[in-house]
Amino acid sequence: MRTSYLSSAALASLLLVQPAHAQTAPQTTAAAETPDTGEIVVTAAKRSENLQAVPISISAIGGDALARARITNVDSLVTKVANLQISSTVGDNTPIFALRGVSMSDYSLNQSSPVATYYDEVYKGNFAFLGVAMFDLERVEVLRGPQGTLYGKNTTGGAVNLISRDAKLGETSGYINAGYGNYNRVDLSGAVNVPLGDKAALRVAGTFANADGWFKNVVPGVPDLASTKEWAIRGTLKYEPMDGVKLTLRASHSFQGPQNYGIFAQPEATNRLGLTKWQIASDVAQKRRAVTTSVAFTANIDVSDTLALTSITSYDKGTLFFKEDTDGTASRLLEVPYYDKASQFAQDLRLTSNTGGPFDFILGVYYNREKVFNRTALEILTDNDVNGDGQITAADCAAGLPAACKIQNQFDQVKKSFAVYTDLKYKVSDAITLRGGLRYTHDKGEQTGFSADAYGYDNVFVTNLIPLSNLGFKKDNVSGKIGLDYKLASGDLLYASVSRGYRAPSFNAQAFFAPVELSVAKAEEVTSFEAGAKTQFWDRRITLNMAGFYYNYKNQQFINVDPNTAAQQLLNIPKSTLYGAEAELTVRATDKVTLHAGMGLLSTKIKSGIVSGVDVSGHRLSNAPTLTFNASIDATLLQGGFGSISVHPELSYQSSQFFETLNIPRLRQQSYALFGGHIDWDSPDGRFNASVWARNLGNKFYFTSRIDLLAGFGFDYNHIGNPRMYGVTVGAKF
Repeated sequence: MRTSYLSSAALASLLLVQPAHAQTAPQTTAAAETPDTGEIVVTAAKRSENLQAVPISISAIGGDALARARITNVDSLVTKVANLQISSTVGDNTPIFALRGVSMSDYSLNQSSPVATYYDEVYKGNFAFLGVAMFDLERVEVLRGPQGTLYGKNTTGGAVNLISRDAKLGETSGYINAGYGNYNRVDLSGAVNVPLGDKAALRVAGTFANADGWFKNVVPGVPDLASTKEWAIRGTLKYEPMDGVKLTLRASHSFQGPQNYGIFAQPEATNRLGLTKWQIASDVAQKRRAVTTSVAFTANIDVSDTLALTSITSYDKGTLFFKEDTDGTASRLLEVPYYDKASQFAQDLRLTSNTGGPFDFILGVYYNREKVFNRTALEILTDNDVNGDGQITAADCAAGLPAACKIQNQFDQVKKSFAVYTDLKYKVSDAITLRGGLRYTHDKGEQTGFSADAYGYDNVFVTNLIPLSNLGFKKDNVSGKIGLDYKLASGDLLYASVSRGYRAPSFNAQAFFAPVELSVAKAEEVTSFEAGAKTQFWDRRITLNMAGFYYNYKNQQFINVDPNTAAQQLLNIPKSTLYGAEAELTVRATDKVTLHAGMGLLSTKIKSGIVSGVDVSGHRLSNAPTLTFNASIDATLLQGGFGSISVHPELSYQSSQFFETLNIPRLRQQSYALFGGHIDWDSPDGRFNASVWARNLGNKFYFTSRIDLLAGFGFDYNHIGNPRMYGVTVGAKF
C-alpha cells in the first residue's frame, strides 16, 4: 500500500489537480511584456493577491468557466476540485462537503458543515440559507485545511467561497443567456449593470431553471422525481462617496419548488422488484420547498495610507421542507418529512494593514447568532393495519408502536459564536517570510423545547416518547497557525505551516424513541501539518502547484443509524489520521490550447472508535476516496471572420469509497469516471455566443450516499448521481 501510494504521489507531481479558470490579474509592467500570463487574483487571504503568492492550497475557478461548463449548483464542484467530495443526502443545493476526508457525516438540518460555505464573505451555516447561489459569479475559491485566522467562522475542513460579480461604476453593461436541454430543461439567466451618477452603480442578476424529473416514477398519477424548478434574484448597490470609501449593499432572494429527490432502495439480493436503475416506485407527490432571503452590507474604508477597515453586516433567513420517500416504494414502509426554519445575524469587523514594510497584520472580531426551528418525523409502516379492523388509526399505532406510527420530534436551537482572530506576517528578508496567527472562540448553544411524540396515521396523539427537554453547551477554544514561506530567485514559492481548526459542539436532531438519545457531540479539532510549492516554468506558460498534508483528527462528529430500528445517535470518533497530497497543473501550450489536469491523493484511518458495538479502528473514514483526478482541455479549433469555435472536453475520476464508518463491503462505492464538456462559438466582437454541452456523457450510474437499513427495513438506502444531461445555450452581451 505504501509503495503504491508513493508511486501515485510521484505521478501527482506530473499530472495535477484542478483548473484555475479565474480572471486575469491586473498587469504589471513586467507582466505586460509576457502576453496572457494566465495570472489569477484571489481574495482567499483577505487581500487581493496573485494566487501564486498565497501560501495556501487553493483551487480557483472563474465565473465564465463555471457558466460554460454548466456548473449551476455547488454539488457539481466535486468534478473540478481534487480531494473535494459531497454527500447529497438532503438533495441538490444543500451540499454536505468533505475536503481531504474531513466531513460532517450528518444530514440533520440543524447542523453546520466543517467545510464552511461563504457567499461574498458571509458565512452560510444552516442548510436553509444555501438556496440558489451559482449564478452571475466572479469566481469560486476552495481553500483546503483549517481556517480560523483569516475567516469569521472557525472550521476544521476548509472553506468554499462563492464570489458574485460586483457592480461597476460608470458602466452600462449586461448579458442574457437562454438554454434548453434534455428532460425539457429550460434555463434563463442574465444581469444588467447601470451607473447611478459618478459615484454609484447598481447590478441586478437573476436566474431561472425548470426541468422534468429524471427519476422515472412507475406509480400512476404520481410525478417523476428529481425535477428542477427554481429562480433567484440578486441586487448589488455600490457607492463610493470619496476616495478610500467603498460601500456595498447586497440583497438576494431564491425559491425552489421541484419534485423531491428519489431514493434508490436496494434489497440485497433482488432486482428492485423489476425496476430499472433510473426508475422508482414512489407514492409521495409532495414538492420540495426552499426559500431564502439574504441582506449584507459591506464597508471598506481606508483609515490611513497603511490601514483599512472592513465591516460585513449580514442577515439571513430561510425555510426548507421536503418529504422523503425513504423506502423508495409505493408502500408506506418508511417516509420522513423534514422541516427547517432558520435565521442568522452576523457581524465581521477587521483591520488590515499594508505598510510596505516587513510587518503586516489582520485583526478581526466576529459574532454570529443562528436561530433554528427543526421538526422531523419517522413515518414507519403507516399502511400496516395492526389490529385488523380495516382502518389505520391511532389505535394501530398504540398496538404496534413504532409500526403504524408517525414518530415526530421538534425543538428550537440557538447558537452564538464570538471570536477574535489575528493573522500576522513578518518579512525576514526578500526570500523568507514568517506567518502566524491566533484565534479565540467562545461558542454557546441551547437546544430548548425538545420533545418526541407518537401519532397515528390519522395524526391523533398516542404517547409521549421523549419528555420536554433542554440541553446546552459552552465552549472556549484557542487555535492558531504558524508558517514559513521561502521565495526562490525564480519567483517560485515554497511554504510550510502547522495549524489547528476547531468545530463547535453539536446537538442530536435525530432523537425519537428515548431520552437517552438526546446528546451533545463534543467539539472536534484538526491539527494540520502542510507543506507546498507554487511554481511556474516556460515563461510562465506552465503553472504547477503542489501541497502535501498530515492531519490529526480528533472527535469527528457523525450520525450513526441503527440498521434494525433506524434509531440514530450523534457520536464522536475519538481519533483518526489523514495524509495525502494535491497538485495542480495548467499548461498554456499555445495561444489556442490550454491543458488542465489535477490529482488528489488521500489515505485515512480511524485510530480508535466504537460504532454500533463494533471496533472501527483501522477502518477508512467516510467520503474519502484514495484518488481523485480531473482533466480538461480548452482548444480553439477555428478562428476567422465568423468568430471562433472552441472545444472543451472534461474528465473526472474518483476511486472507491465508503459512506459510513463500518465499511460494509456491499455499501462500497466502486471507482468511476465521468465525461463531459462543451463546444462553444463566439462572435468576432465577443457579443454573442452559443454552446453545446453535456455532463455524465456515458450515463454512469453511481451513488452519492448510502445507509444500511437492511436488517430492520429490508433495503439499503441510496442516493444516486445525476444521469446524462445535455443541452444548448445561447447568449448575448451588451
